[in-house]
Amino acid sequence: MIRMKPVDIVIVGFGWTGAIMGIELADTGLKILALERGAYRDTSPDFTYPHNADELAYGIRGELFQPLARETVTVRHAVSDTAVPYRQYGSFLFGNNVGGAGIHWNGQHYRPSPEDLEIHSHISKRYGQKFMPDDMQIQDYGVAYDELEPYLEQFEYLCGTSGTAGNLNGDIKPGGNPFEGARKKPYPNPAVADTYGAKLFADAARAVGYHPFPQPSDNASRPYTNPHGVRLGPCNLCGYCERFGCFMYSKASPQTTILPVLMRKPNFELRTHSHVTKINLDSSGKRATGVTYIDAQGQQVEQPADLVIVSAFQMHNVRLMLLSGIGTPYDPSTGKGVIGKNYAYQMMSSIGVFFDKDVAINPFIGGGSGGVQIVDDFNSDHFDHGPHGFVGGAYIYGGQTGGRPIQQLIVPPGTPSWGAGWKKAAKDNYLHATTVATHGSVMSYRDRYLDLDPTYKDAFGLPLLRITFDWHDNEYKMSQFVTERAQEIVKQMNPKATSLTLRKPGDHYDIRQYQTTHTTGGVIQGASPDISALNRFQQSWDVSNVFVTGASAFPQNLGYNPTGLIGGLTYMSVKAIRETYLKQPGPLVQA
Repeated sequence: MIRMKPVDIVIVGFGWTGAIMGIELADTGLKILALERGAYRDTSPDFTYPHNADELAYGIRGELFQPLARETVTVRHAVSDTAVPYRQYGSFLFGNNVGGAGIHWNGQHYRPSPEDLEIHSHISKRYGQKFMPDDMQIQDYGVAYDELEPYLEQFEYLCGTSGTAGNLNGDIKPGGNPFEGARKKPYPNPAVADTYGAKLFADAARAVGYHPFPQPSDNASRPYTNPHGVRLGPCNLCGYCERFGCFMYSKASPQTTILPVLMRKPNFELRTHSHVTKINLDSSGKRATGVTYIDAQGQQVEQPADLVIVSAFQMHNVRLMLLSGIGTPYDPSTGKGVIGKNYAYQMMSSIGVFFDKDVAINPFIGGGSGGVQIVDDFNSDHFDHGPHGFVGGAYIYGGQTGGRPIQQLIVPPGTPSWGAGWKKAAKDNYLHATTVATHGSVMSYRDRYLDLDPTYKDAFGLPLLRITFDWHDNEYKMSQFVTERAQEIVKQMNPKATSLTLRKPGDHYDIRQYQTTHTTGGVIQGASPDISALNRFQQSWDVSNVFVTGASAFPQNLGYNPTGLIGGLTYMSVKAIRETYLKQPGPLVQA
């Protein structure tokens, strides 16, 4: 084994949270090393036009995704089932390379609602403990909205988020989300202009009494310079966001917000093609001494470090903690243990909305998140759940993020799946169709978790991560209820035809169907080591010089896209590291 010179801080994985950790710790003067399993990627030359607008390469073949032949996950519905490998991308997309999933995301940038962060306490107080099913094990984050708010704001100003504030210091503003938690400052940029599909949706939503607002977007609506001095250009609504890098420097990513400054820091180093396989511990098992990784030549390398920050994709964080023996693995039969606990996903429904030829939607005009309208009336606890018997909710959105011909072309119900009939329907409807969809929460349950697969291994001979997951009645009820509200809006839009995709009781989780990449849990944060792996600063309860960032910290999944909350929690964590931990290493007090 090769042994490298020690560093002060090693960062494992170099997407959003790794880049934030790097830039925020660089001014300490400490030696910082980031290890990324993939290759270096940057806007130029990797995402330049026109080769970036190749839907077959990026959308279908997954140019920016982790190669599943080297490492994947296995999936099963229940503890009694045998898991099988995830061999072709469907349900979720693993980021790979520098920037991770922060390259190919759409740019939806939400804050959590205040009750999302204290959901167990909130539901218990408002509806009673018995309102939650016996096997539901939702938990509070250990941090309240008001104390997290400055860090949520910090991430928005890093990204140049475009939006319309709905609650400025308790003052409800027209045109924004009236249900959001109070913010101290408005968004740094105004909202992106609506697409026509979004306008039709918003007009219909208002007509039935709801409160539409423009989706908060990390597609910049105008030229913007962030606090690091990095400049973003305005989005041209090209329609190539999700699964693609942005050739316009318009979509916030580590490449367009942080790396131009961080990569020039003399005390920062990035090593690509460095696949971390283990966090090394001393003889006590209570202190990390660094990490072991496989380099580009296939050599095993030991990298000593005083502080280890695990900032890879959610599932990779969980797997690395299990492979390293940090924390007690979760056992669903007893409910004990914390690593792998509370895995969750999200549940969506969608409605294809088809108009006559005199309504020109022009779906090729679209941004990943800009130009879309949202109804948040039935998300979080923005409405009385009592009569409906479920926990959680969803936002409803209208408009399109693009009109790519392979993955974003919708046809009316009854259309043949191939041949002349399909071609005619595609030709007749392409310019005149849009989408209304719901984007919903998934709670955590005792029998939904992550562990190491006893059979399947990766290219290095290490066990794959195993997912045990299926839908629960609570989520079926939630999705049915919110979808009915979406259908009210669609009816008001007066289309000529619609198509509905809705998961109902009896429909098992299908790994082949993409919904979101918003997988959460497994290394969750909370107020006690008995029920969580991390404290409120995302520091391991068991090994105090290990911090774990990202959606793996979520105790359950909220109805919003997770990136805004991930960024806020990361900024809160890195401030505690910089201002408290580095001055006196050890467990951070729960202040």
